[in-house]
Amino acid sequence: MVKVQGVIALTRKAEDYLEAILNVSLEKGYARTKDIAGELDVSPSSVVEMFQKLDRMGMVEYRKYEGVTLKPEGEKVAWVIKFRHDTLKSFLMLIEVPEDIADKDACFMEHELHPETIEQIGALVEYFKNGSRSSDMLGRFSAFCKKFHYEKGCR
Repeated sequence: MVKVQGVIALTRKAEDYLEAILNVSLEKGYARTKDIAGELDVSPSSVVEMFQKLDRMGMVEYRKYEGVTLKPEGEKVAWVIKFRHDTLKSFLMLIEVPEDIADKDACFMEHELHPETIEQIGALVEYFKNGSRSSDMLGRFSAFCKKFHYEKGCR
């Protein structure tokens, strides 16, 4: 559960909805019930229920039959969750976790890790992406992983 401005506590589920609304809106320019239901693999009635709850909390503006838009506070939270997710997914892919697994694991981790931990992971990812000798280390790590998994018979 995350506190927003020290007042409203959001559940993991509410955070997932805000992130999904942001992602769909960035892609399509808007978010409708069926879009979010597909994104989160839930029923449309569950989506409507959460839209109404988030609307009462002041996170979104929900209009029946039109969909939902993020209000400033909801957008702020959604961007924080998206940053966490993207950072953790990048890290997991950096250490050669397959993308589909990295995406699922990032969904879990984004709610559980301390923000400072995520910041440091982000710094590490940037270091390896932009460091002059980092591609060397990543190449050696990749070779090590292949050998490790081959010896273990895992992959």
